[in-house]
Amino acid sequence: MAGTSGGRPSIYPTLLYADAKAAIRQLTEAFGFTELSVYEGEDGSVLHAELVQGNGAVMVGTKGRGGPFDAAMKDAGTTGVYVMVDDVDGHHRHAVDHGVEVLMPPTDQDYGSRDYMARDLEGNVWSFGTYAPEIAG
Repeated sequence: MAGTSGGRPSIYPTLLYADAKAAIRQLTEAFGFTELSVYEGEDGSVLHAELVQGNGAVMVGTKGRGGPFDAAMKDAGTTGVYVMVDDVDGHHRHAVDHGVEVLMPPTDQDYGSRDYMARDLEGNVWSFGTYAPEIAG
């Protein structure tokens, strides 16, 4: 992947949740992310978490903790994130089994991808599909 160092992705979507612990549970249990690290404050809030899927990762934290990023995100809307998966139908079945709200079932797209769309507990839209653009180095 272009722009990486030591096999690390160069882009990390970052999402803040009112209940980051519940979000982490849903992302790992229903969407198949793996928890890489979770740092909690003394009050139990999630200061910073990293979840991985394939060779990509997202960062997650608790809303309302203060700081420049929290202030910048205060009035932000929901986020949309696309994640490449090999088995869209199996991934979809797993998400449905965990009670995820599906916005679009697995669908073959004109541009060659098969994907589906779901909403997480706090309204962010997650798309999972086979499309993975080739990024020239």
